[in-house]
Amino acid sequence: MAWVYLGLAAMFEVAFAMSMKYSEGFTRPLATAITIIGVIGGIGFLTLALKTLPVSVAYPIWTAVGTLGTVILGFALLGESLSALKIVSAAAIVFGVAGLKLSGS
Repeated sequence: MAWVYLGLAAMFEVAFAMSMKYSEGFTRPLATAITIIGVIGGIGFLTLALKTLPVSVAYPIWTAVGTLGTVILGFALLGESLSALKIVSAAAIVFGVAGLKLSGS
């Protein structure tokens, strides 16, 4: 169940980051509310995941999935650039997270 919590935490993390962009400096109420919910949900589910998973595995995975999600959605929804360096860097994150997972939980 801890991995499910971690997955939910990561989704809330991406929602937080994306909605913060759309909040335009917290001037748009709906996007601001989603940002707050994203922060609370992300940290809340991460806390539940950390009851079982080691912090040295769970926290880096949470931040990595959040980073990858925002890179992908930034490109897909916001038209942000996706350079070769961003792709290589994202691949490095994926391999790093895989290494952490394989190192044991």
